[in-house]
Amino acid sequence: MTDVTIVVGYTANEAGADALALANRVASAAEALLEVVMILPSEARNALVPADAGYERYLREQSREWLAEASKHLGADVASKLHLRYAESYAEGLVAAAHEFGASLIVVGAAGGGLLGRSRIGSVANELLHSSDVPVVIAPAGSREVPASQGVTRVTACVGTRPGADALLESAIVLARATKAPLRLLSLVPIDLPHGLDPELVALTSTVHAEEVLDEARQALPDGVEATVETATGASIEDAVRALDWHSGELVLVGSSRLAAPRHLFLGSTAAKMLRELPVPMIVVPRTTRSS
Repeated sequence: MTDVTIVVGYTANEAGADALALANRVASAAEALLEVVMILPSEARNALVPADAGYERYLREQSREWLAEASKHLGADVASKLHLRYAESYAEGLVAAAHEFGASLIVVGAAGGGLLGRSRIGSVANELLHSSDVPVVIAPAGSREVPASQGVTRVTACVGTRPGADALLESAIVLARATKAPLRLLSLVPIDLPHGLDPELVALTSTVHAEEVLDEARQALPDGVEATVETATGASIEDAVRALDWHSGELVLVGSSRLAAPRHLFLGSTAAKMLRELPVPMIVVPRTTRSS
């Protein structure tokens, strides 16, 4: 068993099933400990209104039943624990649980109504992606249909020029090693450049810049860690994502926006555009780790 711990925010619906299945698959591949957490409204949420003890007891018992049912869908090879936690908000509760358990990842499901295999950000994921200091994984719709036996077939790190590249690369290396998956370094530098520039000059400058970025990232890899490199091309981020080759068991890591506070997430415009088109789960990594 590795020292990787994963927190999954479970809800008794399709999004919760997607999150649980993805977390189970990654935990199985990484031999990680899986902490399955259900967040209930804080008992102190309405100090002015007396709590209904009967309702709270029912909610607690029902949640335990849902957790017990969820545990039946976890692989026999996955070490897991079930938890009920109270918090003012679901996102706050998940971040607190991640701190409590020393988790490397928080996994949540996408919002309902999205296309199969794609991620649509709901209120919980949105709050997490703007506040968490722990990497957050969005499980695309339909993740529950992917068998755990598929494992993690590749880890792709989207490298760029903004601060946080070190944290992103470190997270990708740790995940690739833990899951025994090949590592790919992907540059999106030449995409979505300003209009009105000379196309040939833009293409030349972008290609050189992308190669420099990828070469710098490759040189930062520790001894013994190898990676393939690739430059995304296209008229837009969406076009580039659609044109790239994606493995069905792949995980993609992106860094937080430069607007993010240190050690916290903020989903940038590039990542948001990618998220809408990616057919695989995306992991958003804080600019710096909590330990740095």
